[in-house]
Amino acid sequence: GEDVKPFTPERTKEIVMSLQQPAVFCNMVGDWPALHWNVKYLSSALGGKTIQFRLGLKTLDLAPQFETRCSYVKATLEEFLAWSCGQSSCLSGPFSHYEYSKYWAYADYKYIARIFEDKPEVFQDIRWSDFGFPGRSGKESTLWIGSEGANTPCHLDSYGCNLVLQVQGRKRWHLFPPGDTSFLYPTRIPYEESSVFSKVNVANPDLKRFPEFRNATPHIITLCPGQVLLIPRHWWHYVESIDPITVSINSWIELEADHQARVEEAITRTLVCAIKSAENPSEEDLWLNPTEVEATSHEVNLQYLNQAVSAYFKCQKGSVSEQVCSSSTRVEQRTNTSCKRKRELGYEPEGWGLLTHEFDFSTFEAEKLQKIPFGPHLIQVLPQSQETSSMGTAAVESDGRDLLHENEGGRFGKLHCTMKQLVMSNDCDMSARQMDSAGSPNASQTALSTNDLLDCLVNPSVINLVAQLLLERTRV
Repeated sequence: GEDVKPFTPERTKEIVMSLQQPAVFCNMVGDWPALHWNVKYLSSALGGKTIQFRLGLKTLDLAPQFETRCSYVKATLEEFLAWSCGQSSCLSGPFSHYEYSKYWAYADYKYIARIFEDKPEVFQDIRWSDFGFPGRSGKESTLWIGSEGANTPCHLDSYGCNLVLQVQGRKRWHLFPPGDTSFLYPTRIPYEESSVFSKVNVANPDLKRFPEFRNATPHIITLCPGQVLLIPRHWWHYVESIDPITVSINSWIELEADHQARVEEAITRTLVCAIKSAENPSEEDLWLNPTEVEATSHEVNLQYLNQAVSAYFKCQKGSVSEQVCSSSTRVEQRTNTSCKRKRELGYEPEGWGLLTHEFDFSTFEAEKLQKIPFGPHLIQVLPQSQETSSMGTAAVESDGRDLLHENEGGRFGKLHCTMKQLVMSNDCDMSARQMDSAGSPNASQTALSTNDLLDCLVNPSVINLVAQLLLERTRV
């Protein structure tokens, strides 16, 4: 008989656009042909077409295994299957230098419209219209195929929210709310537009180097075939394949807030490219993610910035934006000034934890969603304490000393006196050796790098403020 879904498309869209914590939809895709997209089927459908795989080591390192640290091969899915099964034919194929027991492989971010450009009929196997997005299909979706251990470093996406369908195998998702951003030590190196990476390897955190990670609140879920995970805007996520072969399909849903996010990304690109391009190049400093073809020029980046600003104001004048603005005005009339300021800085007033009023439906409609229908068809992804989290099991613990107290009146005080004496005496020729003999830290231990500067300069909260100032300046 006909597949009866627990939520109508309209209701599902309301949930997707309103819910501000991750959740799993069940029993929503039982009639999707895409559920048959296992690797064997995809191998047959793609024929001998090769796709690029990213390969990384299965060993746990303290540092994240960014894409700049991985190897890459082009192979067919048939060759990938043979390698993952340990067949002897792999001794001479593209995976011949990568022992399966030591490496994982990941065909990630594969745009379905591109790899199936000669078979557009398969786009209709994916029906995001069931989630309230008519016309959205495989053409607007991305394919992910991985072996056991394949992972995506912890990051947040600058644009949209994310719907992820698990097709084959299971993946474990470690999610963190936007409020945990400072605990995750955000960085834009390696640089990739729309991705803010974490310096922390959440699967094996170095708590000595990143002690604030202890304060993060992981939300962990194992996604199984047939389930769809909603990742709300700006939620951090680290994803790992935990079965021999996994297949996932996702689609990023555009949001009203993306217009300002594009301005923020254009500012970030301009600053990162300008500063890193001015630095002496180093073979060890792979600052550009492989997904970025090249460092764009300052002139091109300014064009991007001006286009993003123009698009922002064009959107503000549109009817949808007027509706959003009127909704926000009514909401703000019910809240005090301090709450309004907190929302602007990324905080939510008490009681607003699940809802946002930035999207393209009215406050009245949002108020109908105050009671989210969690249950067997919509599973809430709950927070998990660090004590019970599997992430903390391999963590490198601190040596127990309080560095701040240890240095009060000690080395930090001596450094302050030394620098003061240096300035007062105007002795600019003091050597690093003299500084060491005066009791200050060695220069090699305290020297700041360009990347250290960028971590502060293009920190998401800083860029957000810069974008607001720039838009205010342009508006005038």
